[in-house]
Order: sequence, then C-alpha cells, then structure tokens
Amino acid sequence: MMTIDSHCHFLDPQAISYCWMTPDMPLARRLMPEDLLPLQQQHGIEGAILVEAADSYEENRFMFEQADRHDAIVGVVPWIDMEADNFRQRLSRCQEHPKFVGIRAMIEMIPDDQWMLGPAVQESFGVLEEDDICFDFLVRPGHLPHVIKVLETFPKLRAVIDHMAKPPIRDGALHPWKDLMAKVGSYENVHCKVSGMITEADLEIWRPEDLSPFIEHVLAIFGVERLMFGSDWPVCLLAGSFGDVVAALRQNLVDLPDRQIAQVFGETAQRFYRIPRSRISP
Repeated sequence: MMTIDSHCHFLDPQAISYCWMTPDMPLARRLMPEDLLPLQQQHGIEGAILVEAADSYEENRFMFEQADRHDAIVGVVPWIDMEADNFRQRLSRCQEHPKFVGIRAMIEMIPDDQWMLGPAVQESFGVLEEDDICFDFLVRPGHLPHVIKVLETFPKLRAVIDHMAKPPIRDGALHPWKDLMAKVGSYENVHCKVSGMITEADLEIWRPEDLSPFIEHVLAIFGVERLMFGSDWPVCLLAGSFGDVVAALRQNLVDLPDRQIAQVFGETAQRFYRIPRSRISP
C-alpha cells in the first residue's frame, strides 16, 4: 500500500507574492517542508504532490527547488501562463524536470469566470490534451458549467477537480453543485480530489459529518478509482490540523474495504499523476 498526499503547498511570503494572502492571515509566514513532512510521516503518508500556490514563475522555481531537496516530494504541479504565445515552449521546459506531473491555474482567483473559454487558453488546453498532460482545475461551483464546456471540447483532457470544486459545505447546499459534478464526473478521464473540505465548512465548529453528503456524492460519481486524498496543507490550518483532515476523511470512508480506502489514500494519485513506483518510499 502506498500513500500520497495529492495536494499540499509550501509558503514563503518573503520571497513569493500570493494574491490571496493578506498580512494579517495566520498563513502569512514561512511554512516549509520541515513543517509538513514529519506530519505526513506520522500519519503514514509516504509521498506528496506539491501544487502551486501562486501563478508565477518564481513560485515554480521555488517548488522545483524544494522537490530537488526532498525525496518525499514525488510530484510538482506548477503554473504556466496559458495565454502566452510560447506556452508549448514553457511547458516543454517544465517537462524537463523529472518530478513535473501536470499544471494548474488558480482559476477561482481570475476575475473573468469564462477565462478558460478564451481562444488562447483553449489552444493551450489542446496542447495539454495532445501531449497527455494533466490539468488541475481550481474552481468553484459557478465555474463548473465552463469546465463542462472545456471537457466537451477536449474530451481526452486528463484533468482533476481540486477540492471537489469547493462546494458550500458550511451551508449544506448540495445544489446546483451536485448535478454539475455528476456531469463533470461523466468524463472518465476526469478525477476529483477530496481535499480542501474543512475550510469550506464552518471553520470553528465543523464536524466530519458535515462533509459526509459531499463525499458520498463524489464517491458515487467518481468511485474510489478516480478519487484522491489531499490535505491542502497549510491552508487546512485555518480550520484544523493535518491530522484532523486525515481523520475526517477516514471517518467518512470507514465503511469501505481497506483496499478501496488505499486507492483514495494514494494509489489513485500515483496512477493519475504517473508517479514511478521507485519514487515512493518503501
């Protein structure tokens, strides 16, 4: 059994500008591998996928440097400007790094909700589909109709929905998120991260049961074969610890056979991101 945290970040506000961060946030400080990797080991996590937290090339360099220093970082998902004329060239440059596994854009932070439907971005999606490179969709429920249009245009795009598209867990509102996610999940090449959930619940008084209707839905739609655990550390610290995140998901999967739980906690991520088994610690 291999275990992988499919979604975590490191932060260095002194070196990197984060558009979502304000100086008074608890996260406005250095949060580095030495802060996370011991926690992952404590909870039996063998590898981590490092995902960009700022749409910048400075962030990319920072992430690849950390990946070079730490064997436990088994994959890196950087940002590339999908509107750039030299997108393919920049993509090829990232592919030269052995731990490159895909790209992401922080779509939820882009003012234009239809950004992903623009001609330059659509051309870049075509490159990703042609080269069989995965894309992490960081979106909210309101973006899902546009995600569906992207999938209709590029049905072979290898994609994953981060944080279950951030449904309104605090309000317990399943609709229209539920039907939209069902449509997204009908594309068999699309996966989903059960991550970022506790920060969409009530930060102060959330319970694992609050997550249950949402987890049950994506489990029914995607199956364990297309679901992957992600801690969203250190963002999760706004609502709970790394251990709280692991425990909340395990509680919601307790009725599944151990084999299926193992898929969610690592094997799906290893297969989706194509992590060589030799890179996972024995």
